[in-house]
Amino acid sequence: MNYNTCFHLLLGLFIPCSVVCLAMTARNLNSDQFVLLEFKDCIADPQNVLANNWSASTSVCNWIGVSCGIIHKRVIALNLTSMNLRGTIPPHLGNLSFLLSLDLSSNNLSGHLPKELGKLHRLRIIQLSYNRLNGEIPAWLGNLQRVQRLEMGNNNFTGTIPQALVNMSNLEILNLQFNQLSGQVPYSIFKISALKIVSLFSNSLSGSLPNDMCQHLPKLEGLYLSRNELSGNIPSSMGKCNNLQILALSYNQFTGIIPRSIGNLTRLEKLYLGLNNLEGQIPTPIFNISSLKTIFLSNNSLSSSLPNGLCYHCPMLEGLLLEHNELSGNIPSSMGECYQLQILNLAANKFSGQIPKSIFYSTMLQGIYLNDNSLEGNLPPITNAPKLENLLLWRNKLSGNIPNSISNVSMLKELDLSDNLFSGPIPTLGNLRYLECLHIQNNNLIAGSAIDHDWTFLSSLANCKHLKRIILSGNPLSGVLPTYIGNLSNSLRYFMASNCEIIGNIPMEIGNLSSMLDLELDYNKVDLFQNQ
Repeated sequence: MNYNTCFHLLLGLFIPCSVVCLAMTARNLNSDQFVLLEFKDCIADPQNVLANNWSASTSVCNWIGVSCGIIHKRVIALNLTSMNLRGTIPPHLGNLSFLLSLDLSSNNLSGHLPKELGKLHRLRIIQLSYNRLNGEIPAWLGNLQRVQRLEMGNNNFTGTIPQALVNMSNLEILNLQFNQLSGQVPYSIFKISALKIVSLFSNSLSGSLPNDMCQHLPKLEGLYLSRNELSGNIPSSMGKCNNLQILALSYNQFTGIIPRSIGNLTRLEKLYLGLNNLEGQIPTPIFNISSLKTIFLSNNSLSSSLPNGLCYHCPMLEGLLLEHNELSGNIPSSMGECYQLQILNLAANKFSGQIPKSIFYSTMLQGIYLNDNSLEGNLPPITNAPKLENLLLWRNKLSGNIPNSISNVSMLKELDLSDNLFSGPIPTLGNLRYLECLHIQNNNLIAGSAIDHDWTFLSSLANCKHLKRIILSGNPLSGVLPTYIGNLSNSLRYFMASNCEIIGNIPMEIGNLSSMLDLELDYNKVDLFQNQ
């Protein structure tokens, strides 16, 4: 056979083969197109995104939200997030046999998941969060063994988490947060070694966690189990989750002590164990984790003191929330070394001694909550707190004058120094233009100089246009209530000055305060609404 004969023979074989391949590709594309057109017909599309774009006259690969493979030109990804789509997910999607990624998140889809989706064995990503899907989480999801991300949070799923999910051996992200799931978290879930994120936040899950859970989760970075009904001890193996960055177990019913092994989590950034029934001491190694940004251990029964070098070892700390425990001792003098600190909440404990001057060195501080302790001595001058919005020091044993420097805290919204032993004149606070609440009741403060009681501080408060509440009760303010009380902000709703040794007439100008809900001047020697 000569060369030309061979060439024509091969050409004759090749052309039909090419035609067949092209025909198959076209048929497959037509099949995918049919599936998606059926999807469009079953879904309400208020913004007409699909109606104006998905047309049989154009290639499905050019449709919005659709991606096709380079070689076989089949639909491999469907991304229709945030399009306000409504209705139920139609079963036709189960015929997109080459689909790798399905993202229908942030829509208004409802109903159950169709079982036909269980045929999509190539799927890597399932993103259905932020919809109104309901029913039980189907066990057939366990058949999709290539899935790496299963995200179905913020829906209305009920029932239990199916044991079959353990078959998803490649699963890296499991997100079922903000649903209505109940029952025990299957222990088998914690044996999926590929897991990086487990988010079951805000459900009604109960039971305990397996003691050996971190022996099987070498890649775990985030464990979000807050706001459930979990109980028992926090597993002592928690310290073996070496890559853990966020541990969130707050708002549960955990008991016992905080495992010392948590101090081994050298990459930990956020620790949320608040609102449980934990007791005992806070393990010192926790305060040696240099990567920590947030420590939330509030509302437990934890005891012991805070280490003096806390801020030297936790220089990245942004939030220290330890209120409503039984902590004692002095507030560490190193507090000023937490230069990133934004929230310091040590309220409702048994701290004693003086407030360290360094506490106001952090220029990032937004809130200081030291109320309901046994702190004493003077309030240090506040020289550098440009972002401080909330300063709550009520129910302590603080004494001396309220420092005039407090008027320099220009962003302050709430100042509560009530139930202390402060004395002397109330400083002028007119520079606090954002002030909303001033609570200084039950001290030994006077309205002005000891001679004339001129109420100068009240005049300065006219500059505070956001004031809603002024509580002065239980101070020997003395003198006459001045007429310029009528110059206070129209947003003022509560003015309480009971038992303040006020005399004379109540000025008519107080009627200018049109938003007033509660005016309390009882246990004084005043006459009602007469001109002075």
